[in-house]
Amino acid sequence: MTLNTVRLAGADVPPIGQGTWRMGADRPAEITALRTGIDLGMTVIDTAELYADGAAEEVVGQAVRGRRDEVFLVSKVLPQNATTEGTVAACHASLRRLETDRLDLYLLHWRREVPLVETVAGLEKLREEGSIQAWGVSNFDLHDLEDLPEGAVPACNQILYNLTRRGPEANLFPWCERVGAAIMAYSPIEKGALLDHPDLRRVATERGATSAQVALAWSVRSGGVIAVPKAVRLAHVKENAAALDLELTDEELEVLDRAFPAPGVVPLETLS
Repeated sequence: MTLNTVRLAGADVPPIGQGTWRMGADRPAEITALRTGIDLGMTVIDTAELYADGAAEEVVGQAVRGRRDEVFLVSKVLPQNATTEGTVAACHASLRRLETDRLDLYLLHWRREVPLVETVAGLEKLREEGSIQAWGVSNFDLHDLEDLPEGAVPACNQILYNLTRRGPEANLFPWCERVGAAIMAYSPIEKGALLDHPDLRRVATERGATSAQVALAWSVRSGGVIAVPKAVRLAHVKENAAALDLELTDEELEVLDRAFPAPGVVPLETLS
């Protein structure tokens, strides 16, 4: 297994982890998939109170039962719950569903009308009491990051980032690098939509890999990004894990750069 790691909230973690969006419908298969992923080195697990109204967190809790110290757990608070006390209450509810006493990272899922100063106060309270090790944000564009209270530095910004969504490279990546915040990429293969692109398929075929593996390896190529693809089928879990050992060449990166050119500064995109 690859020795490459990314610094995330004070921990060294693998650059490819596991997402759980839409988990909660087939718990036995999902638990097996997550446990298999942990065995294969994908020890960052990303979830949220939003996902299946908390059922995804319950799945994660069962998957990591007896293995809590092996994994880096990430969850998120909904913006409507993100007042100071609401953030604390939401986190405690997530912890119960996850069957743990702490999160390694807790994120504001996206920004809405609650003032960020209130949310950060709740996040800091959770950190001080030991319920979370660190906090961050998700779906924050540059102006959102700049609106954070003075001195408040997120450990991470989780955003939509893949070969077809390269806008964050122009402004979000430099901001995060400057303050020491990691980037977490969700939907790193665009829910499979980009996998039939001819240039991506050609690079994959010539490399003896799959299109998904090349797309994942591309997304974490900078060394400062953690990708969290979701997989339930064991074949997909193993396919994702194999991308941990795939390092693209300069020539392959040039092909992909021409095929998927960066757009420059554009508004941050999200998935509905």
